[in-house]
Amino acid sequence: MTQDHKSGFISIIGRPNVGKSTFLNHVIGQKVAIMSDKPQTTRNKIQGVVTQTDAQFVFIDTPGIHKPKHQLGDFMVKTAQSTLNEVDAVLFMINAAEGYGKGDQFIIDRLQNVNNSPVFLIINKIDLVTPEQLFSLIEQYKDKYDFAEVVPISAKEDNNVNHLLEVLKAYLPSGPQYYPVDQVTDHPERFIMSEMIREKVLELTQEEIPHSIAVVIETIEKKHSDLVHIHAVILTERKSQKGILIGKQGSMLKNIGKKARADIETLLGTKVYLELWVKVQKDWRNKQSQLRSLGYDNDTY
Repeated sequence: MTQDHKSGFISIIGRPNVGKSTFLNHVIGQKVAIMSDKPQTTRNKIQGVVTQTDAQFVFIDTPGIHKPKHQLGDFMVKTAQSTLNEVDAVLFMINAAEGYGKGDQFIIDRLQNVNNSPVFLIINKIDLVTPEQLFSLIEQYKDKYDFAEVVPISAKEDNNVNHLLEVLKAYLPSGPQYYPVDQVTDHPERFIMSEMIREKVLELTQEEIPHSIAVVIETIEKKHSDLVHIHAVILTERKSQKGILIGKQGSMLKNIGKKARADIETLLGTKVYLELWVKVQKDWRNKQSQLRSLGYDNDTY
């Protein structure tokens, strides 16, 4: 490690569905944060680590900031806001195709309380707009906050992402390498596996189902050298939702399991037998004891 080594913690904030998790997975080179076109996919702070010879970036992907409708939503918003004065830089990410909205102003108002950390405006999904639209968007946002830098990118198309890292590096303080070279996240594999299962529920179900579920990995057992047996439970709020999740003759649950197993096998590098069950926990998103047992605890913030 060189004497002028840079390192720092960087929070990624923004409205739901602006591409925060897509960006995080892209820069670290593998999936640690789940992705979906449905809002409020991310519920916890997810740390992703990018290590270069002269710098280490510790990115914190936060839940999309939105108006909460239940205690889980309240936890998610407080989780996102809690990072703003704990980091070395803040990336405020917007969706180029959506443009300015009330949700952005809500976030900008909270950015006024950021103490000493530089705040960057990251305009994602620039592949979806024309250069003229992009220029107009930059001018509109520059009038609303004194951003350290404005960087347009497309995380999905790998457009300008490396440039963003170079710009960001210039603002990071000199510091140590916090994590080993081969570590890409601080979350345990059990957490990432539960998120991968939840991602498939988001992908395959509609309406109220996606946000009414949680996933608990109950057991992980290595049967022999090349097979891991995983037993997981999908919690939902109503019996009718349980029926949808299971599907006709178990078809939906089998499809969720098949797709999740493929991702988990890539994560673990071994064959996986994934056993899924569905249980009803009525109104779990508004029960503090249930939220705490699932790792959603506002007392931390």
